Amino acid sequence: MTLYEYDCELRKKYPVVCGCDEAGRGPLAGDVFAAAVIFDKDTVIEGINDSKKLTEKKREKLFDEIIEKAVDFSIQTASIDEIEEINILQAAMLAMKRAVEDLDAKPDICVIDGISKPELPYETMTVVKGDGTSQAVAAASILAKVARDRYMAQMAEKYPEYRFEKHKGYGTKLHYEMLDKYGESPIHRPSFLKKYYAKKSEQP
Repeated sequence: MTLYEYDCELRKKYPVVCGCDEAGRGPLAGDVFAAAVIFDKDTVIEGINDSKKLTEKKREKLFDEIIEKAVDFSIQTASIDEIEEINILQAAMLAMKRAVEDLDAKPDICVIDGISKPELPYETMTVVKGDGTSQAVAAASILAKVARDRYMAQMAEKYPEYRFEKHKGYGTKLHYEMLDKYGESPIHRPSFLKKYYAKKSEQP
């Protein structure tokens, strides 16, 4: 079954299907992003898939096509302060909730990637690897990922020494080297660095 066909099956019971996904739960820095997408029943987008399986160039191209062809879409965030206050999982759920609630169209069902559900005023279902199962969820994963990558590129201009354009805030060797050299920036997530600092303090 293709991703489009999966959504067609859902539409037999739920005419308006909303896909929702987040990007940026793992990085050591930056906001967490989420997107919600609704397509009409006839929209098929070739090459759409889980954003992690696509090249950056392909994601950028699909981003524009999704925005052009979607009946409705929204991209929202939860801030670093919110991540620190309520934890990353809850912040990701909050970003998803914001994305869905920002839509003008009212979904009959929201299909959420993963196993956790945001609190929504609509019927929701979770699908593990939903971004490789549903076209609407795959589209949401691409919008969230591209939007977050663009945001991290802006952060790279603001804090060039951390090389955010290279690692997008993820815990790569380069990123840890920059942290060792320059310390934390205002966009780092302190709770994500505790284990690293603890491990460093144990070293002779």
